[in-house]
Amino acid sequence: MTTPDLTAVVAATHDIWMRTTDSIGQALAGHQLTPATFHALWAVDPDEPPPSMKVVAERLYCNAPNLTFITNQLADRGLVERAVDPADRRSRVLVLTAKGRRVRAELVATALERTPLAALNADELRQLAALLNRVARSD
Repeated sequence: MTTPDLTAVVAATHDIWMRTTDSIGQALAGHQLTPATFHALWAVDPDEPPPSMKVVAERLYCNAPNLTFITNQLADRGLVERAVDPADRRSRVLVLTAKGRRVRAELVATALERTPLAALNADELRQLAALLNRVARSD
């Protein structure tokens, strides 16, 4: 059931993400990246073990051929490498290169500085994070 409040929240969420992505367009262009390649770079967390291609595709809600295309662009720019998954030699993982870690950190910091969400105070951000995390886990 669609309600005016639900419609407003979905529209606002979309607008915030689009404005955030737009606000970092110049930084992306400086690294020859698109929003899609940035999203893939963001999905490879340097504080976690390298994710499999399947995991990254799931994080991006895209299919394998599309992820291969995006991964090729990241690899061509020296940001990621494909490696054999030590836990499953039939699988490939995406590993950030040193340059990839640096570029990812720069772009994530830029996105966090420029997002409209940065206008919220710490309490508001905690409340919003709690609500969004509850929804994200509701599958």
